[in-house]
Amino acid sequence: MDDVTVKDKSYAFALRIIKLYRYLQDNKKENIISKQLLRCGTSIGANLSEAKYAQSRADFISKNSIALKEASETYYWLNLLYDSGYLSNNQFSSVKSDIEEILKMLTSIVNTSKQNGI
Repeated sequence: MDDVTVKDKSYAFALRIIKLYRYLQDNKKENIISKQLLRCGTSIGANLSEAKYAQSRADFISKNSIALKEASETYYWLNLLYDSGYLSNNQFSSVKSDIEEILKMLTSIVNTSKQNGI
């Protein structure tokens, strides 16, 4: 695995989500689900940024756990958009692999932090 951090990946992912939101708004006229996707998809990185300056170990775990929950919610909305026909197979496959990688990274961070008491 390369040296790209989950924070870097979540930032790049947030930019993709913003572009996807614009596409869904402009081309598909979808307003409700896309706004939910925008909120949670950009929140992942925001919570990771907060975790960097956590006030305690518990706060660090909490911020990363929130980022994980936001990533999970993002995955849900992406699946819903795909299954309802708003995203093509190609669009979905591309963004799906990104969110799955972020989910794995965050799960590992949260589990390791809890086990090590970090």
